[in-house]
Amino acid sequence: MGKGSTGDVMFGKLHEECGVFGVFDCDGNDVARMTYHGLYALQHRGQESAGIAVNDDGVILHHKDMGLVPEIFNDVVLNHLKGRIAIGHVRYSTTGASLRENAQPMVVKYKVGQLALAHNGNLVNASELRTSMEENGAIFQTTSDTEVIANLISRHRVGSDNIEETLEKVMDTIKGSYAIVIVTPKRLVGIRDPQGIRPLCIGKLGNSHILASESCALDAVGAELIRDVEPGEIVLIDCDGIKSIKTKRKEDSHLCIFEFVYFARPDSVIDGTSVLQARIAAGKRLAIEHPVEADIVIGAPDGGLNAALGYSRQSGIPYGQGLLKNRYVGRTFIQPEQGQRESGVRIKFNAMKSEVAGKRVVMVDDSIVRGTTTGRIVQMLKDAGAKEVHMRVSSPPYKFPCYFGIDISSSDQLVASKNTIDEICKKIGADSLGYLSLEGLLGIAPDSSCGFCTACFNSAYPMEVPVEGNKFSCGGGK
Repeated sequence: MGKGSTGDVMFGKLHEECGVFGVFDCDGNDVARMTYHGLYALQHRGQESAGIAVNDDGVILHHKDMGLVPEIFNDVVLNHLKGRIAIGHVRYSTTGASLRENAQPMVVKYKVGQLALAHNGNLVNASELRTSMEENGAIFQTTSDTEVIANLISRHRVGSDNIEETLEKVMDTIKGSYAIVIVTPKRLVGIRDPQGIRPLCIGKLGNSHILASESCALDAVGAELIRDVEPGEIVLIDCDGIKSIKTKRKEDSHLCIFEFVYFARPDSVIDGTSVLQARIAAGKRLAIEHPVEADIVIGAPDGGLNAALGYSRQSGIPYGQGLLKNRYVGRTFIQPEQGQRESGVRIKFNAMKSEVAGKRVVMVDDSIVRGTTTGRIVQMLKDAGAKEVHMRVSSPPYKFPCYFGIDISSSDQLVASKNTIDEICKKIGADSLGYLSLEGLLGIAPDSSCGFCTACFNSAYPMEVPVEGNKFSCGGGK
């Protein structure tokens, strides 16, 4: 798959792509189990830790730990988590951040009660805010951006009974990507960053409402997708329904394009677009841009499968299963240690000799980040007898670091930042290599209601971001 976390932590920041879920129940449902099922559906977004917090008449009960959702929760734990409002979180992190205290939801006590919050995203000014608050006496127990947000809510909330005003003040202060779900003493709250970089949607089940990172989590609990939370919107949910606050902070939409390329489950719909159909469209466009004579098209499981199907449909080359994935091994992209990643490749995939031997193979993947894993898979196919291996990638060359959720914080980690396409082709041992153009990628979601952040491809960052020396830069597509 060509991906893997380096365990690098730069600028005092944690780079994480997570999943959040929340429910306000008005029908007597078991909110802990609903949240459990929702998190199970979002497990692909994080495999390091998970947690659930439930509001039991103003008292917040919670349980969180390291590991997968079914490893952390059982009937005894879930039976203890009784209440009407619940939120949950699944998380992936880098080395140094893979600690139980960084697991979410985060539960805090302050002057007017308790609240719990869970956060998907990355604050580009978290280090600056943390330093400022520490200088004014704040004590932090974790290294997570989420604790910065919790501290800000607590500080702005003192002396105020207006949660809306508090959250708007917090949004004035934080910068970056975020989809946040919060349990207050009486309500479930959802917040999406002003540019909508991280996804968050609203569902309904009977008289109850749900918030989730992806619509697949709504499907898991039988809920209906109503709409996406808009960029810069705050939604407050109780049994009277949904109150929407369209803050003045809303900006032009910049959903992370990697939601469609890699992160999201193919059965999700994000900002009006089917992830599955977008990936098939990417594969079709890839076949038009980079045709090749071949005998079989295969996808690198799981990220390349849908695009490979699109490539096959457009090119007329038969689609087949050339790689078998061991379902009991987690994503290499999420594993935090380099050694774990390299050994994981060998046990995660195996070539199907009967499918590829003696054939010219087109292998489609969603991206090439560092290239080491891709090279091993290409060699694996050739060792299985493939006559040729033509690599096709359903996104442009990944050249620039991300500061909004992907665990790539330095261009030194990116093979495309210092190598031409021909050089990358040689490094991975492929017979040819073709990337989808940025224009082609932007055309895969014609029905989408949003714009996209493409900074990892062209350095056009939608806001100021940290660079070496702790200065800030707003990229311009250089």
